[in-house]
Amino acid sequence: MRNGRKVLFALLLALLIGVVSIQAAFAGEKVVMVDFSWSSVQMHNRIAGFILEHGYGYSPDYMFAESVPGLTGLQQGDIDIAMEMWIDNVLEWYNDAVVDKKQVLNLGPVFPDSPQGWYVPTYMIKGDEKRGIKATAPDLKSVFDLPRYKELFKDQENPKMGRFYNAIPGWVVHDINLKKLKAYKLTDTFVNFDPGSQTALQTAIVSAYEKGEPVLAYYWEPEWIMGMLDMTMLEEPPYDPERWGEGKDYGCAFPAARVHIGINAAFADKNPQVLEFLKKYETTLAQNNAALAYMQQEEAKVEDAAIWFLKNYGDVWKEWVPGDVAGKVEAALAKK
Repeated sequence: MRNGRKVLFALLLALLIGVVSIQAAFAGEKVVMVDFSWSSVQMHNRIAGFILEHGYGYSPDYMFAESVPGLTGLQQGDIDIAMEMWIDNVLEWYNDAVVDKKQVLNLGPVFPDSPQGWYVPTYMIKGDEKRGIKATAPDLKSVFDLPRYKELFKDQENPKMGRFYNAIPGWVVHDINLKKLKAYKLTDTFVNFDPGSQTALQTAIVSAYEKGEPVLAYYWEPEWIMGMLDMTMLEEPPYDPERWGEGKDYGCAFPAARVHIGINAAFADKNPQVLEFLKKYETTLAQNNAALAYMQQEEAKVEDAAIWFLKNYGDVWKEWVPGDVAGKVEAALAKK
């Protein structure tokens, strides 16, 4: 009888262990992805997270952090993946974590080098037949052409001068743009205007665009504005490291920002399938602009933007994963 109870107990214990194992397998191994404070990285986290969850069986965990704490967590192993490392903004950390100590692996660009510069609406140069807008500055190509067109960009407070919408005070690029105005000898014809916030800068650009009016502003990509509006970046002299840096005049184009995917080296060692997936993960600026524009226009969440991307760019993400993984992801998408 005692032996029978022992056998029964052993069977029950085995059954319990089996149930716990099944539950653990169903839950999937956790993968921690850092949610920085901007939309594009949060969207890429959800795109990669959806594939990791439904294609590979992982359980994604999105941890919010600002740049330095998030990257420190990536280096220490508290965070597994950063979908956007803006390398040139954190060069000291990058050299320590990636180059010297090799605690983080650089898996290449999440999208091509990110441009920034001075933009005008394309209809100013080419016109817009559908909107009945004629080209008002057909020869405007370069920052050096701006003095000829200062009246088009008339400043409301000083009508004799054109207005340049700068970045937000406090951003490093704000002071760089002030130096550019001097380097390009534009301070006699253009007034620097500080919008005060990113929302105010966006509003100024979109408001002018919707009215078909001229506007000259600093901006960058990828961003929803570049997906919604047809803007042209003015030419500058090619980037020159001799003119770029503390104590220099910044009289050249911005260096393209390298935005790469980072993965904790120890996590990559234990999860080679994730490593291979993220090595192949790459998008275009146009795809990012379009997805972020969808998010803005539809007032959608980053999760919705990720699903939109996956549904609209199937030919892109299927190149990142094996066929069986793609099949599982497609099946999950069909339910969305």
